[in-house]
Amino acid sequence: MSILPHKLMDADLFTPIPRKTLLGVPCSALFGDCLDVMQGMDSETVDLIYIDPPYYSQADYKGDSGAFSDKWESLHQYLNWMVVRLYEMKRLLKPTGSIYLHCDWHASHYLKVEMDKIMGDECFLNDVAWLYGLGGSSPRYWPRKHDSLLWYAKQAGKHHFTADMIPATSNRMAGEMKKAPDFWDIPAVNNMAKERNGYPTQKPEALLERVIRSSCPEGGTVADFFCGSGTTAAVAQRMGRNWITCDKSQDAINLATKRIFSLPNDQMSGGGARPESKGESK
Repeated sequence: MSILPHKLMDADLFTPIPRKTLLGVPCSALFGDCLDVMQGMDSETVDLIYIDPPYYSQADYKGDSGAFSDKWESLHQYLNWMVVRLYEMKRLLKPTGSIYLHCDWHASHYLKVEMDKIMGDECFLNDVAWLYGLGGSSPRYWPRKHDSLLWYAKQAGKHHFTADMIPATSNRMAGEMKKAPDFWDIPAVNNMAKERNGYPTQKPEALLERVIRSSCPEGGTVADFFCGSGTTAAVAQRMGRNWITCDKSQDAINLATKRIFSLPNDQMSGGGARPESKGESK
């Protein structure tokens, strides 16, 4: 397999520090293709998977802290690449587990069909719309201001779920709380946001907070196999969940581990187990 130990970036000096992170520890950030990482993991060990994979946008992305390409030879190539990885994710989920697949208009309709085949259409739970306000618009069609989170259970009716509650807005329920609906109006990470770290497709912590709080039990394990900016791991750490994440970009792993080790001490000790950061380097 092509899994390599990453080098953790020191939060203050930005000096590469040799670290060793191994499969099997409660919290792991791994450098390597997610297929290799998943094939090294035991079955039915993960409570929740959230992934923000390539969207088939046929574009390149570059930010201050990372870059990647989402260009493909064909839709067929993209879907084949996704499907083999999604089958591995299903294997890793516990019977009470679930998966959120984050996608957008480029291929969400194709991915929904593939997920129905992989997970079973009876295990489909929601097509959650994440509403955001950033980005441009076209004079030729309605502005595209939402992504889709396709949510599936490993086994129908057995998944963990604790509904997130929000203030009711109707006169009848004034002053009361209600379940959050399947459209989430959560601002994207803007240029002035404190949490912004310069990764080009960074997702807001509030989005991952809702996903994790509702769909992973306390002390459970969250996996994100497309690490990117490290939002999933950082939020899981703060919320008392174990986590595993990976990326084939060394820059992404450096950014994520720097972000996690920059958390305040109370969030490190009060969250998931402290990430593995000792051992011989390679």
